[in-house]
Amino acid sequence: MKIKTVSLETVIGPTSALPVNTLPEVAFAGKSNVGKSSLINTLMQRKNLARMSAQPGKTQTINFYNINDALYLVDLPGYGYAKAPESEQVKWGRMIEKYLYDSEMLRAVFLLVDIRHAPSENDRQMYDWIDYMGYQTIVIATKADKVKRSQLKKHLDVIRGGLECTDETILIPFSSKTKQGLEDLYDLMEQVVENE
Repeated sequence: MKIKTVSLETVIGPTSALPVNTLPEVAFAGKSNVGKSSLINTLMQRKNLARMSAQPGKTQTINFYNINDALYLVDLPGYGYAKAPESEQVKWGRMIEKYLYDSEMLRAVFLLVDIRHAPSENDRQMYDWIDYMGYQTIVIATKADKVKRSQLKKHLDVIRGGLECTDETILIPFSSKTKQGLEDLYDLMEQVVENE
């Protein structure tokens, strides 16, 4: 997939109604500090489209990016941010859940996990939900440049084991710095558009 045009089209908060979209959607989910904004900016070839913050947990909205008038990339709020008040976390959780259950155009959910750490309980719940809902399970192991190449397989095996991945699970090591895995993501997004 070649990125020609990108625009942030819709931003929704906890009380907003979901937009009625006619294009397929791919959602990106992950913990607050997993590198989601960096990945999205790399993917869309823009420096600051998805706002990065020194403070994790800053994305408190669901952001719909229109790509090439062919697809929506949906940036979900990061989960599992311990410093956010519990009431806020519950609100974000409900908002994410509502979107995942109610969106009629959602075609794939990309789950981001940090390659350096074993998956958290939240990661496992999200993985199980994606699988339960019948979506193709795509796990992106971010920050791949932070581990030695010789250690890559070991780290990926920890993620596979921690999430109890099935044989069908796609697991892609990704680095915003080196662009490792970028073409794989473009290919998967292209497939979503072609399958419509």
